[in-house]
Amino acid sequence: MIKTLIQQVREYKKAAILTPIFTALEVIMEVLIPFVTAAIIDKGIEAGDMQQVYIYGGLMLAMAFLSLLFGVLAGRYASTASTGFACNLRDGMYENIQTFSFSNIDKYSTAGLVTRMTTDVTNVQNAFQMCLRIAVRAPLMMICSMVMCFFISPDLSSIFLIAVVVLAAALLLIMLKTTKVFSKVFQQYDHVNSSIQENVTAIRVVKAFVREDYENTKFGKAVQNLYQLFVKAEGRLALNNPVMMLVVYGCMIALSWFGAHFIVGGSLTTGELTSMFTYVMSILMSLMMLSMIFVMISMSVASGQRIAEVLNEKSDLTNPEKPLEELVDGSVDFEHVDFAYQHGSGEKTLHDITFHIDSGETVGIIGGTGCGKSSLVSLISRLYDVSSGMVRVGGKDVREYDMEALRNQVAVVLQKNVLFSGTILDNLRWGDENATEEECRDACRLACADEFIQQFPDGYQTWIEQGGTNFSGGQKQRLCIARALLKKPKILILDDSTSAVDTATDAKIREAFATKIPGTTKLIIAQRISSVQDADRILVLEDGQVNGFGTHDELLKSNKIYQEIYEAQTKGGGDFDQPQSNSGKEGAAQ
Repeated sequence: MIKTLIQQVREYKKAAILTPIFTALEVIMEVLIPFVTAAIIDKGIEAGDMQQVYIYGGLMLAMAFLSLLFGVLAGRYASTASTGFACNLRDGMYENIQTFSFSNIDKYSTAGLVTRMTTDVTNVQNAFQMCLRIAVRAPLMMICSMVMCFFISPDLSSIFLIAVVVLAAALLLIMLKTTKVFSKVFQQYDHVNSSIQENVTAIRVVKAFVREDYENTKFGKAVQNLYQLFVKAEGRLALNNPVMMLVVYGCMIALSWFGAHFIVGGSLTTGELTSMFTYVMSILMSLMMLSMIFVMISMSVASGQRIAEVLNEKSDLTNPEKPLEELVDGSVDFEHVDFAYQHGSGEKTLHDITFHIDSGETVGIIGGTGCGKSSLVSLISRLYDVSSGMVRVGGKDVREYDMEALRNQVAVVLQKNVLFSGTILDNLRWGDENATEEECRDACRLACADEFIQQFPDGYQTWIEQGGTNFSGGQKQRLCIARALLKKPKILILDDSTSAVDTATDAKIREAFATKIPGTTKLIIAQRISSVQDADRILVLEDGQVNGFGTHDELLKSNKIYQEIYEAQTKGGGDFDQPQSNSGKEGAAQ
């Protein structure tokens, strides 16, 4: 974990190295000041020599100025190193997440990733800054102060050794007990963030079903669990302060008692005892700072492990040594393909899938919910890898292609239509960042999106809110289709991407595809027969297996599942914008 995190310091190594150097110089100046104070008392004040007072006083001022200067420089470099380190951690995690395959992404919740990139990074950043300064300053100050104490009076200095051993043992025990609790704390943070994200994203559904009280109760439970874990962790850390105070006051009492006897006996001067008190306070303050470091480390260890987990995660999908960059055509072949989301789990989503699709062919894919339609098409653009068998695109195994090149030529419009904040043009140019406005308009005409865009006052400069909340489901679907068309793909996959548009618009989109992009292979997943019945062929899936593959007329004659779907949809009255029978109207009225 530590090695993984330290690698992210990178260009801030210089600042990270200079911080402890200036901190050490600051400590040296501070340690020498009490020594000079003792000389002022013994050689100046008690001896009545004002010249010595001025000399040593000037020396003390110079040391204080240097200490201040070194402290300012140490603070500046510490801030630079720690904030840069945090920036690199967030950037490193974000970049690595972009390389994840879908199976990698499935391991983490969105809320968990957000917590790691915010709360966890902040904890590690604070711990790193403390380690650069306080973790250097406190031990060095303690060691230097103890050396000076031994130089002044070895007998009195034994008091500090006993105190340090007692305090170190107590802090170690507290830290070990607390670290386990903090691991649970940050897991609970994930649940809290997940609850917030889910509620805010689905706020319209919450209000539509009047579930505000339920959501408040659910969130309250998550926050209460977080509160209880924090109380438990802080309760254990609270032991740190009384243990510290016990050691501090014990040292002060012991030093006062034995120091007075030594002064009376003549083995210790008043100035030396005064400097001893100063060094004792420095030692005890160093111990207190060390205890703060232990607290911060206790919190940051769990955060560091969670960050390192994301940084060390490797994508399940990699490019071959000499990847292919170009698809010859848009043909698709599945050869005895098995697929499971969790390899080796035995729960296969697809079983022994074999079929061939010619380049330029339009193929409909239909089947019940959960039969594996989306899983099947995700293998074509290699969003997942097969468990066994082979998927060929353009006559070549998809694993032989450069993944970026493959996905640039296989456009997928997923079930969940996602638009990003920005203008309509900004979103369309995800398909081709160099596309002209006219090219964007052409793509929108194919997707039947131009008609509603023109109705907006700002047209293609209309602003899209986060998640596309200011657009209807059908509008978002058509914009996503247009975005995919701008890639000019050899294969276009529509994963139930016209479910929110009326059948008339759906028919216009399919007609545009047939006339404007005849050379593009088109795979259309749909729930309604009307969306696929004009396709060249239709693939029927059931329980992850091919149940039928043929034209609409062929399947009506030979495939029982297709017949049942067709009869259920036509006898039920058809789609909402098609003429209904009287029985269908009566059923709708009921």
